[in-house]
Amino acid sequence: MIFGFEQDFVANWRCIPMVVRYRLDTCGIKLKLAHWHTLSLDQRQWLVDTPCETLDLQKQYTLQLQAWVTEQTGQPAGTIAVEPVWLQEEAVPPDLVAVLTLDRWRQLTPLQRFVLLKLSRPGHEHRNLPLALREFGLEQ
Repeated sequence: MIFGFEQDFVANWRCIPMVVRYRLDTCGIKLKLAHWHTLSLDQRQWLVDTPCETLDLQKQYTLQLQAWVTEQTGQPAGTIAVEPVWLQEEAVPPDLVAVLTLDRWRQLTPLQRFVLLKLSRPGHEHRNLPLALREFGLEQ
């Protein structure tokens, strides 16, 4: 799934799409943009298309991606702690309280929550946040 606000870079996959970033965070992989650029277009497409909802699928996704990165760069991508805040439904994260009610937060899919969390982080340019809010039916 590619979001409308990502359409400007889909043709050549110059940036890591949100669905891949979601899967990377789910699997605990720190993939740098430089790593992404070493992958072939077919490999990038595989990362976009391949789900990783279960632990077995996450393991397969991780093994395949790490094999490709190691093949291209000589070492695997880094790892990160898995902290799936996007799965928590009991409270709206602080960076989104100004734009979302708890009811709206709960209605979003985990992927949509992940996107909003990433786009609202401090230090992020926030250019796509209003576009994502509109795409998700959350205009202010």
